[in-house]
Amino acid sequence: MGSRIARSSPSRARVRAAALAALAFTSLAPALAHADDAAPKLDSGDTTWLLVSTALVMLMTPGLALFYGGMVRKRNVLSTFVHSLFSLALISVQWVVFGYSLAFGKTHGGLIGGAEFLFLKGVAYQTKGTTPHLAFMAFQMMFAGITPALISGAFAERVRFGPYALFILLWSTFVYDPVAHWVWADGGWLARFGAIDFAGGTVVHLSAGLSALVCAILIGKRLGYPGGKFIPHNLTMTVTGAGLLWFGWFGFNAGSALAAGQSAALALVTTHTAAAAGTLGWLAAEAKHRGKPSALGAASGLVAGLVAITPAAGFVPPWAALPIGLLAGVICYVAVVLKGRLGYDDALDVFGVHGVGGLLGALLTGVFAQRAFTPGNVPGLLQGGTKLLLAQLVAVAAAGTYAVVVTVAVWKLVDAITTIRVVDQDEREGLDVTLHGEEGYWE
Repeated sequence: MGSRIARSSPSRARVRAAALAALAFTSLAPALAHADDAAPKLDSGDTTWLLVSTALVMLMTPGLALFYGGMVRKRNVLSTFVHSLFSLALISVQWVVFGYSLAFGKTHGGLIGGAEFLFLKGVAYQTKGTTPHLAFMAFQMMFAGITPALISGAFAERVRFGPYALFILLWSTFVYDPVAHWVWADGGWLARFGAIDFAGGTVVHLSAGLSALVCAILIGKRLGYPGGKFIPHNLTMTVTGAGLLWFGWFGFNAGSALAAGQSAALALVTTHTAAAAGTLGWLAAEAKHRGKPSALGAASGLVAGLVAITPAAGFVPPWAALPIGLLAGVICYVAVVLKGRLGYDDALDVFGVHGVGGLLGALLTGVFAQRAFTPGNVPGLLQGGTKLLLAQLVAVAAAGTYAVVVTVAVWKLVDAITTIRVVDQDEREGLDVTLHGEEGYWE
């Protein structure tokens, strides 16, 4: 009997130890669960959508190259392509080295980010919501890359390549990065003021469009403009580019939800609807004014609708995309027509489409936004709220004024260092040959 007790004692000891362990785990379980809830959880669906959206937005820059390239004369098609592709390359490097840190680093007075993300320090080991921080950074990189490329359409066919490179580097650093911080970063002063911009109506299109107007005025008109033959050399290329922009814009807008959910679905639907309505609005205005709707008008109208819905995409109900797109198509067409009367040479209508469309969209966001979709459930004007519209007015005034003033300063600085405009002979011969030693077409 003694031997049986001796054999059973270790078993009882193990049972007691297991019971104590279970009791300890039970007492610690709430704390462990709380810690687990506090830790950010990556969501594979959200991450996949953000990575796909990043690729879609990247495709927009080659799409822009086609869109712009078809609208210039054939002797300048390659130089126009290079402006877009080089912008994506140069600003991507700037973004990795210091641009992302300036735009999304810890705020300094709501005006600019700090130095904690220089060379993407630590970004690879962090999360951003339910996605890897690195994926968010890459998504924003594509926005930063295409924005100065938009500006290049204003001074197409008459700018030297080296000064162009220096200009977009400085512009991105001193205009894009601060404005992105104001609107999108944690603690940005416009975000704190209550301004909203779902995917870049103010940050991308308004700032680029107004800067483009400044550049077009400062560089002067193309030789012979407007009396010469300044017509698109390949509208097939332009329409193809417009189609790629439409496709990529789903990532631009719906990807800005940063999650694969209701907000992304809303943004996708409003984006497509506004593009369609913008096409109809532009063609109706053009047919009324010129007597005929054109392929270039269809391409321009869909881009105008896309630009205008960008700040509102995830904040307005689907039906609101119809008036936003239609108004953008009509008003942007009028703005382009007025260019000739006002006497400036914005070669590819960057201000008329992106500047005017971005301004219109930002303000209409304050009109059509619904409390069910906005941060803090702030209603737009149609729901009886005036606070949001006021915030949007302040945002476009502040960002627009800042972009104009700093663009003038950057342009003057670059032109003082090295002449921006090509010599007359190079402009007559074409920039493909004189600047790049290539030809887009064989005769």
